[in-house]
Amino acid sequence: MNRRTLLASYAGLAATLALGPLAPPAVARPGQEEPVRFRLPAPNGPYPVGTVALHLADTTRPDPWVPSRPCRELMISIWYPARAGAARPTVPWMPPAAADRYLDLLGLPPGRVELGGTHGHEGAPVGGPPGPLPVVLHSPGAAASRSFGTGVVEDLASHGFLVVTVDHTYDAAVVAFPGGRVETNPLGGVNDYAKALAVRTADIRFVLDRLAVLRSGGHPGVCRTPLPTGLRGALDLRRVGMFGHSLGGATTSATMLTDERITVGASLDGGAAGPVVDAGLDRPFLVVDTPGKGGMENNPALRAFWSHLRGWRLRLTVRGAAHQSFGDDVLILPLIAPLLGMSPTDLEYEVGTIPGHRAQAFQRAYPRAFFDLHLRDRGRLLDGPSPDFPEVDYAR
Repeated sequence: MNRRTLLASYAGLAATLALGPLAPPAVARPGQEEPVRFRLPAPNGPYPVGTVALHLADTTRPDPWVPSRPCRELMISIWYPARAGAARPTVPWMPPAAADRYLDLLGLPPGRVELGGTHGHEGAPVGGPPGPLPVVLHSPGAAASRSFGTGVVEDLASHGFLVVTVDHTYDAAVVAFPGGRVETNPLGGVNDYAKALAVRTADIRFVLDRLAVLRSGGHPGVCRTPLPTGLRGALDLRRVGMFGHSLGGATTSATMLTDERITVGASLDGGAAGPVVDAGLDRPFLVVDTPGKGGMENNPALRAFWSHLRGWRLRLTVRGAAHQSFGDDVLILPLIAPLLGMSPTDLEYEVGTIPGHRAQAFQRAYPRAFFDLHLRDRGRLLDGPSPDFPEVDYAR
């Protein structure tokens, strides 16, 4: 596996991003230094956050990446507003077995980096606003784990959304399954983006099918993991949005073309590929762009997709941002850049010049504003430029 960035060996679409390999990481002698510790800032919504991880199996298709696997297996996490006062432990940012394997793939010595926990209470009863909750799906970048968007995901949950994050097995660098099994990317990265996009689209449609099973009273998973109290009644599958970073953004638009159950979509510095480029969409879509190499000005496919959007559309360009300014990388990568042998120039190429807290403020405010507007019919942040976010440019 090529070591490229901390938590982003994923490059997005080939036409969108091409990262050069980093120098080998500097290996500290055990016991010589304190570990680098990462902790996510707390979500700012009014509700505590609950979460549950589920193991899914699609028995209608063999695994497209590893033919010896008789069916397609996925791990998902469901994040939701929890009932106040539920005494449940919080889950780690990445399952320990997956975290250990991932850090090993990066060449980091054991104990040198602690990825920390989340604010999601495992299996807590559902709380939040009354009535079923709007559902938002999240697809990460190529080779990325579902963990990488945890900051924005748990913040959405704290504001009353039910968010489903998906690990695309054998595309993701590491996926931990129940019982301690960890699956890695057999190719060390994604090298066939057209295939990855098709596989991911099928994955998301299957997840939607399993959510419908859950909503109707069945259990969607393989292991019959205990479901949080109130979860079945919490899904409003008439209000479904989706977003993703990089290849996850392209997955969002591609899936929307083939599945009308997803009513709104957003792409965080993602390209566009496949039939949706020319077909466009007739539903609301948000394009978050960066001014650098992979931005719309340098990406003909993304410009064509934008021109064929027939519904509500908005393009936001974040000045100072780079490709890894979206997701948790923007906070973690500066912490471990020295361990990966990254120079200040390398780091700026990955996360830009935007301060980490401003990048995080953007990714918490704007996706939520988009889903608030189109799934709950409220909010004015997207009406035009905001003095609270002077680095954000608007284009209709």
